[in-house]
Amino acid sequence: MICKDKRYTGIYRCRDKQINIGGKTLVMGILNCTPDSFSDGGRYTDVESCLKQAESLISSGCDVIDIGGEATNPKVTPISAEEEIQRVVPVITAIRERYDIPLSVDTYKSETAKAALECGCDIINDITGLLGDPEMAKTAASYGAGVIVMFNSRTYGAAQEDPECDIVSRAEKELLKSIETAHEAGIADDFIMTDPGIGFGTSREQDGMLTKELLRLGFDGRYPVLYAASRKRYVKALSGKENVSEEELDRITAGLSVTAAATGAAMVRVHDAALSRQALNAFDSVFYGR
Repeated sequence: MICKDKRYTGIYRCRDKQINIGGKTLVMGILNCTPDSFSDGGRYTDVESCLKQAESLISSGCDVIDIGGEATNPKVTPISAEEEIQRVVPVITAIRERYDIPLSVDTYKSETAKAALECGCDIINDITGLLGDPEMAKTAASYGAGVIVMFNSRTYGAAQEDPECDIVSRAEKELLKSIETAHEAGIADDFIMTDPGIGFGTSREQDGMLTKELLRLGFDGRYPVLYAASRKRYVKALSGKENVSEEELDRITAGLSVTAAATGAAMVRVHDAALSRQALNAFDSVFYGR
């Protein structure tokens, strides 16, 4: 078991909200408002279905809802900021009118981020780690938003300067570049969360290495870590089967959520919030004495 004093404990700030980290493992529920997401594309493409799913995530014990309007599968054609905004803004607006739960928008476009923040979003979850759009960090800072900076092995940044280093060292270098970018824009440490980028240009072996080193990727308690592997190829690989049902993927994801919590994750991003919340309740009761 890892040492508790190496984990982040304290407040993660996002606009007018404060998220307590350290007393339990948090759950971020995924709400994909896309027709082409790799796992649930087409299920939540109108406000009514998205709102119903949001209600289900909240009742399952989610601490944050992450709303995405563009699939991140590299085989999918990118969409414009205008189309992305049309997908996410009505959903964010509808949820915010009913619930005070922290809301995150999964986007790498500052234009989309600004529109989401205008209608009540709290966190920018950027798969390029603030390195893809030169206006993203400044946009987040101007609204006092929390940011989640992800290591993305598909992109080119500080990590590419030393391509021979191991994947965890590469992730450290890239995340430090993202953190530096956040600081330059005026974003303080307690508004920053890191993400190891499971499945983004990584092999399954590398995914395992990153999973084992979450404390290191939170810089030994300086930042909370988000772990996002739900229904990804790494989860399928852990099943040992070629054909895996969605239900099986979610059960394996729940087990992996506990693994991630044990190796340093403050929050896990999942599709089936109920399964991971139940599994994490057992872990939290022992680890945190809840």
